[in-house]
Amino acid sequence: MVDNKKQPTEPRTARPVRCRGVRGATVAAENTPEAILAAARELLYALAKVNGILQEDVASIYFTTTRDLNAAYPATAARQLGWFDAALICGHEMDVPDGLPRCVRILLHWNTTRAPAEITHVYLNEARALRPDRDSTPPIPAAELRAVREMTAGQFEIITMPGMF
Repeated sequence: MVDNKKQPTEPRTARPVRCRGVRGATVAAENTPEAILAAARELLYALAKVNGILQEDVASIYFTTTRDLNAAYPATAARQLGWFDAALICGHEMDVPDGLPRCVRILLHWNTTRAPAEITHVYLNEARALRPDRDSTPPIPAAELRAVREMTAGQFEIITMPGMF
């Protein structure tokens, strides 16, 4: 049998690095610094873990909350996890009637060779309702996510170990 497929004359080159957006959302249990930071830590950890994101490849992270969350800056959670070099900013989402209350969202700008279809966006807890079209359950054991959410100030060095992500 003859293979009529054209054979490449040059080796296939790697994809170029592009800045891609990685999205996620969750909810905070209440409007307290502890609850906001716990939710943001859990979400950022899940986004990085499921996508294999290295901190050094992150250009910036935009954190938003609904207007009913104002007790803490959610970007502080990134610093708690050892993310010291990425540019961080916080803002409020639009106040949409019947919007999801106590919602924390992240838009992470990642320099990667992955195509958009190869990126996993993560929606946790009640925020899964925002994107019912996606399988947003990260393949991370619930106990691991819970441990990140429930960390106290003395435990942050556990997450900042080199090679964690």
